[in-house]
Amino acid sequence: MHIDMDAFFAAVEEGRNPALCGKPVVIGGNGNPSQRGVVSTANYEARKYGIHSAIPMRTALKLCPHAVFLPVDYEAYSAASEKFKSVLFACTPLMENAGIDEAFLDISELPETPESIAANIKNGIKEKTSLTCSIGIASNKLLAKIASDMQKPDGLTIIDEGDIENKIWPLPIRKLYGIGPKTESYLKSISIETIGQLAAQPLDTLIEHFGESYGQYLYEASRGIDDSEVITHWEPKSISRETTFQQDVKNWQVIARTLAELTKDVVADLQDEGYTARTVTIKIRFSDFQTLTRAKTLTGHTASEEEIRKAAFACLKRVELKKRVRLIGVRATNLEKINND
Repeated sequence: MHIDMDAFFAAVEEGRNPALCGKPVVIGGNGNPSQRGVVSTANYEARKYGIHSAIPMRTALKLCPHAVFLPVDYEAYSAASEKFKSVLFACTPLMENAGIDEAFLDISELPETPESIAANIKNGIKEKTSLTCSIGIASNKLLAKIASDMQKPDGLTIIDEGDIENKIWPLPIRKLYGIGPKTESYLKSISIETIGQLAAQPLDTLIEHFGESYGQYLYEASRGIDDSEVITHWEPKSISRETTFQQDVKNWQVIARTLAELTKDVVADLQDEGYTARTVTIKIRFSDFQTLTRAKTLTGHTASEEEIRKAAFACLKRVELKKRVRLIGVRATNLEKINND
């Protein structure tokens, strides 16, 4: 089962301010559409104007000048996320946290019918948060995720083994998890526009176009094959923070101060999650979009703000700041869990 909250950030905002209901609402960045930033989410009214996540806020403003633009409030969304996931966890501990607004559940051993489980979850989420979700149920995670998107909002879609040909294959290729805009564009250039057309391709053809690993994935995924398990817990591979300046920056002190602040946030996240790190990487993107990374691996693992900040600044010294800086980021990797036993 895949549970996907409907226009989650916007729905939380509408719950806090019912006057927003019925109006196009766009959430992203600091809420100012004339400044840099991308759309995090848009409610269904805003989507009618062609607004969707990841487009620039300025583009959203052109598409719908009368929309309500709001800043991202992760604290409020995280609180709502915890509430709806508590409903899921009460249903079964076999839950994979797939993001702030979605999760997978393994319901194969539950005695109730899938329909009654879905109804209980929808009612529980509605009671706890006043929000709606869309649910997809299938034999594997891939099909369940596709299904949850088929009848939004507040939908329930069940896909059986025999439904792949008539429910999945007619869908556009972009609906297949793992296909982004570049792959979509390439597939269309070779006259593949639906999942069914992709499924009709021999494995050798897909490997020839996409390589062994991705070609094999496309071959299996287009046929509804997915053996991945519901992962109830996993360790993070990295902890990072980055920021895009509202205007490109040349002033070294501003760059340095921002790097120090980002480092402080990364260290706070490390300490909150109970990890130490050994490798520190900084990312610099210039005004012409050239992007550089510099990394430093320490002699041992640490969660010391001073040590990680020194490593970040050692990386910064290895970057020639001849051009204006658009974005700066810090990432801690090579993580190790702190043993509290």
